[in-house]
Amino acid sequence: MNHAMILPILLPLFTGCALLLLHRASLRVKRLLSLVATWLLVPLSLWLLAVADTGVLQVYRLGDWAPPFGIMLLLDRLSALMLLVTSWLAGFAVLYACRGDDERGPNFHALFQFQLMGINGAFLTGDLFNLFVFFEVLLISSYALLLHGQGARRVQAGIHYVVLNLLGSSLFLIGVSMLYGLTGTLNMVDLAVRVGAADPADAPLLAAAGYLLLVVFGLKGAILPLYFWLPRAYASATAPVAALFAIMTKLGLYAVVRVFTLIYGSEAGTLEGMVLDWLWPLSMLTLVGGVLGALAAQNLQLVLSYLVVVSVGTLLAGVALGSETGLAAALYYLLHSTLISGGLFLVADLIARQRGDAAGELVSAPAVRQPLMLGAMFFAGAISIAGLPPFSGFIGKLMLLRAVPTGLDAALLWPVVLIGGLGMLIALNRAGSMVFWRASDAATVATPADPVRVAAAVGLLLGSLVMVGAANPIQAYVQAAAAQLFDLMPYMQIIQGGGA
Repeated sequence: MNHAMILPILLPLFTGCALLLLHRASLRVKRLLSLVATWLLVPLSLWLLAVADTGVLQVYRLGDWAPPFGIMLLLDRLSALMLLVTSWLAGFAVLYACRGDDERGPNFHALFQFQLMGINGAFLTGDLFNLFVFFEVLLISSYALLLHGQGARRVQAGIHYVVLNLLGSSLFLIGVSMLYGLTGTLNMVDLAVRVGAADPADAPLLAAAGYLLLVVFGLKGAILPLYFWLPRAYASATAPVAALFAIMTKLGLYAVVRVFTLIYGSEAGTLEGMVLDWLWPLSMLTLVGGVLGALAAQNLQLVLSYLVVVSVGTLLAGVALGSETGLAAALYYLLHSTLISGGLFLVADLIARQRGDAAGELVSAPAVRQPLMLGAMFFAGAISIAGLPPFSGFIGKLMLLRAVPTGLDAALLWPVVLIGGLGMLIALNRAGSMVFWRASDAATVATPADPVRVAAAVGLLLGSLVMVGAANPIQAYVQAAAAQLFDLMPYMQIIQGGGA
């Protein structure tokens, strides 16, 4: 298993290439290949999680070039956790897509695999330039997946998505170029060493490069005021694509955590924690903006898209605390929000399929054919994402509220999180009431929901109960992951030849 670390990148890469070469094969063959490759990532991710949980940093040197030369992959508890949640989410998303959504356009499964390659590569890379490369791979795939199925709404949302992310990519290159020009390296561990030892005269330029990266990651992570592209894009995407996109904003937040705990972390001298003062108000404003958007939305998928923004604000608050307990709470909430958001996008599609021409619009329409089943699924997802007990969202928010020290921070965070949760509950209650209780008298002609689609949605929603049942080991893991991120000495030893 010496090469296990690179398999989450190579498996979707080779699968995507094979699917392109087999473009004339039957759709059944493509589905089977895509399903097998995607679900193989789950046991592989579990294996890597077990390896990472030993606490020893794992380094994979491509071409056997010792760091900081060459390309390096880095596995720690955080990257292993992100690989696992991605594989679980992707497995159910592709299962849902295989019931007909993949027929709306060409090469769906190849694009899906290439996006997985980009996401997994971004979580594993230990190099800033390769982080940019993997960002571009997943973004190019996401452009095509967003437009998959065509339609004016998708094209309009796709143009905004593409233009803004191209701008972000340009800023990313500028920030990376500044760091390389000042330090002569792009290996993130080596950057942590060199930024801390840099000439004080270079500190303003190093800080400027850091703030440029924050803007880029804020755009990709949908942090206010850079989140306006997200709601329309996610709401217009097909259900399995929107479900997979639930991990995309977390990738931006992952990059914030990785860069600003490692490169601009405790060894960065005067630049240590330079973005924390910015992250705190941004997190509060993002959370409030997401709640207001959800309350005003007139489309079920749009409501859920704004709830993704709310989860971003909540996660960012945990990161902004700059403490192990705050980061641990954010990581627990990240797992919860990713799985439940993905599941709710699938449930919203099941509901829309039974509402005739109204689809997801919050207007009077014929009653859904299976109100009991769909209503129960929507209710479970709604109270979970809103943070009510006994679901995992409650535990995540409780961990966050307990992590904030008493004082002004607590006086700001507690009312924003609690009132925000109430706003989410009101928005979801309004949507659920319109769909299930205010149906028109028109006859219902919809067909029953596909059992496989239902199973895929339930598989993601059950993640909340699994996280409650395994709360103790999951909390122990995220706390260990947070502690590992704040202890930079093992990372520094990689450059000194101490990596695995």
